[in-house]
Amino acid sequence: MSTYFIGYIEIERQIDFYFQMKQIEKQFELQLTMDGIITERHKFKLQHVYDVSHKPFSFGGGFLYLHTNQGVFSFQIQENPLHFIQGFKSLKTEQS
Repeated sequence: MSTYFIGYIEIERQIDFYFQMKQIEKQFELQLTMDGIITERHKFKLQHVYDVSHKPFSFGGGFLYLHTNQGVFSFQIQENPLHFIQGFKSLKTEQS
């Protein structure tokens, strides 16, 4: 079993000294392992992730959604998540 990765973006908004709003784009990775999915802020056991879905944007990129026992978590992505989603579904099938 190989580990699957997909990059995601978080946008942080800050107001500077002159009351100008700045947007800072931070890049992170979702990591899919046999044990679960690891993000910058969360760790989900595989049995607690029910599904992974994707909503593409017409101009490229989109959102990747993790449907978990704690709710739905969304991640803004720039690349095609097909390989990541297929890896997830394969691992879930092996667990069943």
